[in-house]
Amino acid sequence: MTDVTATSRKIIANVEQAIVGKRQQLILALVAWFCEGHILLEDVPGVAKTMLARALAKSVGCSFKRIQCTPDLLPTDVTGASIFNQKTAEFEFRKGPLFAQIVLADEINRTTPRTQAALLEAMAESRVTVDGVTRQLKPPFLVIATQNPVDHEGTFPLPEAQLDRFLMKFSLGYPSLEEELQMLDMLQHQHPLDGLEPVVTAEELIACQQEVRQVHVDAKVRNYLMQLVHETRQADALSLGGSPRASLALFRTSQAIAAMRGRNFVQPDDVKRVAPAVLTHRLILKPEARLRKITAQHVVDELLAEIAVPTMDQQSDTP
Repeated sequence: MTDVTATSRKIIANVEQAIVGKRQQLILALVAWFCEGHILLEDVPGVAKTMLARALAKSVGCSFKRIQCTPDLLPTDVTGASIFNQKTAEFEFRKGPLFAQIVLADEINRTTPRTQAALLEAMAESRVTVDGVTRQLKPPFLVIATQNPVDHEGTFPLPEAQLDRFLMKFSLGYPSLEEELQMLDMLQHQHPLDGLEPVVTAEELIACQQEVRQVHVDAKVRNYLMQLVHETRQADALSLGGSPRASLALFRTSQAIAAMRGRNFVQPDDVKRVAPAVLTHRLILKPEARLRKITAQHVVDELLAEIAVPTMDQQSDTP
């Protein structure tokens, strides 16, 4: 797992030249990337959501496109469209920004459900179908979407089916006083993103994605993971718990976090570390739970505290 560890350290060190004090969010973002998943960044304006996405894109030698989502954005503006060429008297397909390897969908909840749905096939199957023709997207394909949870005017909340397509959802939060002072120093003369250079190639990242799949998951850890997901389906505060896709997501992300830590086996602590980011956006609260100010984060934290953590011996730890 040394390749995964070394690659993640290179990317984190490079991104931290532009982003201050977001190490945990950076780790989660790389976990999602190594699992071939997609990321939803939800937070208030001005906390570097877009900057984090651009810094990740700049750190890897991949093509990058940004989609600024607005209410008048059409699906063909995202996927591309067939244009009639008068010289050849034939229709030619012009690729949209979705054909980049890294796509930033900025303020995704500001565009219409029809345009949001244009991302579904690409996110689930890494391909796009336009005019009956299916085209594969070049790996490693990653969608990073941002949204503002505070401003509800003129927005279209993502439906549960589309939220489930995102492997992880997390927030950045405000920086501390010291971190914000450091940020002012960094931004005084030029934008720190301007100086970022690629430190990892696309081939290296794809190799890490393949290596993550080889991480061993003991039967005890699998049972612990499945118990956590199944308990969400029976929680009193929830009307909808985690789906089998949530189980698979938790399994894959646990493998990735273990590989980033330099291990070829998963420990229960790996599951606990990624569970909130993987599960919270897939859970639907009952109306009475919302009135009692209960959040999905509270439910996941309670389940993690209640479910017995399996005891791992040296023999079951290693494959």
